[in-house]
Amino acid sequence: MLIESPVAYVGLAVLLVLILASVVTFIIKKQQGHSLSTQAVELDQRIRSWWWMMILLFGCLFLGKLASITLFMFISYLALKEFFSTVPTQHVDRSVLFWAYLSIPLQYYWVYSAWYGMFLVFIPVYVFLLLPFRRVLTQKAEGFTQAMGIIHWGVMLSVFCLSHIAFLLQVDTHSTASSGSSLVLLLLLTTQFNDIAQYICGKSFGKHKIIPQISPNKTWEGFIGGVICTTILTSQLAPLLSPFSFSQSLILGLIISSMGFVGDVVMSAVKRDLGIKDYSQLIPGHGGILDRCDSLIYTAPLFFHYYAYLYY
Repeated sequence: MLIESPVAYVGLAVLLVLILASVVTFIIKKQQGHSLSTQAVELDQRIRSWWWMMILLFGCLFLGKLASITLFMFISYLALKEFFSTVPTQHVDRSVLFWAYLSIPLQYYWVYSAWYGMFLVFIPVYVFLLLPFRRVLTQKAEGFTQAMGIIHWGVMLSVFCLSHIAFLLQVDTHSTASSGSSLVLLLLLTTQFNDIAQYICGKSFGKHKIIPQISPNKTWEGFIGGVICTTILTSQLAPLLSPFSFSQSLILGLIISSMGFVGDVVMSAVKRDLGIKDYSQLIPGHGGILDRCDSLIYTAPLFFHYYAYLYY
């Protein structure tokens, strides 16, 4: 499969940004010599990780839908594994966790077969009804409500929400200038850009904290700056990668920026409750899969259903 031209252009742009970032990092390391600061080491790790993530993403998009869907299925597996590894579970819950993991290949089978109806209801209806019954069969009532709340939420976040990214590959954009792959890239680029924009604006201008007890680094200045920057970028990028008009792209930018913030702070609340800094150390400089996908957990389903409402 050949990557469609919009995707190829975006890939080239990402390549140039990564090269520029690598050059800047190299210069910083040369200037600091052997006494590298913590920030320089973390920046170097982040850039290296971004190289591998982009190679993996564009490699799968080049290979086709099956490879791309498999990639996102594996990401869901890693995300669910991270979640269950960090939240408290009981020995009696292991049999339930097995069925929770089994929902991953089944959910992505519905994605691969483009069965839209089953994709939408499989987890929030069938899986959510089955898992409590499997827990009942253990004949242990202690901790039942807490266990099911944790397991249900983990499956919802890690499997159902993230699988919306993969289903974008199956939609018909009704356009020769865009495709499912370009929709995936639009979602990923705008969501990740929003994270960066809110961080930079917060560091540069942030004074008024939003929810200091949950995420002390989040400020109104960072949030508003990220919303403005992300909305501007989305308004220019979306018409090139999707059927969205300029006005629809502006609304999309507001959705991505605001819900990306919500996803970030919600997953931060989980970490603060558990007393951890990162969900894992799987991605050097970034933390774990859930640390990298916290915003996507919220933006992916909303992006998908906004597109589906307008075009699907």
